[in-house]
Amino acid sequence: MSFSPDRALQLAQETFAIEAQALHNTGLRLSHAQAENASFVQAVRTMLTARGRVVVMGMGKSGHVGHKIAATLASTGTPAFFVHPAEAGHGDLGMVTDADVVLAISNSGESEELARILPVLKRQSIPLIAITGNPKSSLGQHADIVLDSSVEKEACPLNLAPTASTTVQMALGDALAVALLDARGFKAEDFARSHPGGALGRKLLTTVADVMRAGNAAPAVAPEADFGTVMREMSSKGLGATMVVDGKGQLLGIFTDGDLRRLLESGADLRTQTASALMHAAPRSIRPDALAADAARLMEEHRINSLPVVDGEGRLVGALNTHDLMRAKVI
Repeated sequence: MSFSPDRALQLAQETFAIEAQALHNTGLRLSHAQAENASFVQAVRTMLTARGRVVVMGMGKSGHVGHKIAATLASTGTPAFFVHPAEAGHGDLGMVTDADVVLAISNSGESEELARILPVLKRQSIPLIAITGNPKSSLGQHADIVLDSSVEKEACPLNLAPTASTTVQMALGDALAVALLDARGFKAEDFARSHPGGALGRKLLTTVADVMRAGNAAPAVAPEADFGTVMREMSSKGLGATMVVDGKGQLLGIFTDGDLRRLLESGADLRTQTASALMHAAPRSIRPDALAADAARLMEEHRINSLPVVDGEGRLVGALNTHDLMRAKVI
């Protein structure tokens, strides 16, 4: 076995060039078809109007691509799942109903496991969309709609291992998912609901109420509180600030660590000051039902580290700081 760094880089560049050309050619095939008659448009319309789900099938490398396509469809608003063709022939075909659409993927279009179940799908009148590199194959002939994934050559130096062909299959699946999510009016909020554990889900689903310090955990003092009381409240609650509220809980102002430093630097005598004299009146605040991401933007925009949370009547219900948002992985 011999390894040449130059040869490895050369093959990498050739792989990118071959696969990029394959994608370009696929795009050209789509652009030459009239929109209403284009097989891609027909495939999108069939999936969009299906009463059931999109059932994706494929063998070997096409099967691996199929798993990814099914996952992408499902996470972008089109119910979908993958069924292995070999397992379908031994009972799993019962998972497919006449309300579903089958998306079958095979570069050759002659996969034995797929070919065995095609007549069954036809008898059940289940719409069949094929992604195949051979539209004249058995799969192509049985399919109601054919998406041509043919390539001039594979990126494999032996022209054997599925490389460029699987790249085109994957891209066609992504294109279907994108067209479908657009047609469904699928929004970022919808995507977040299917990805609650991801970064986007946290940003679009986490509210201020989920991360704020509520009740007694939110530092607050009365306007007549002396400097010592203000400092004890700030130190015990660890927010880096304290809110000033009246007897009904209405937010009047805020006093922060930054305010304290600035007053000390100015040489002011703080021992005689009350909270009402120390505070910034009418501070920026946020509602508990607002997104935590909005709180983060507000704090960044105004360069503040602590934020009071108030209800619709302006009463203090909580508070948060940048550390709370970081712990929730919102920022």
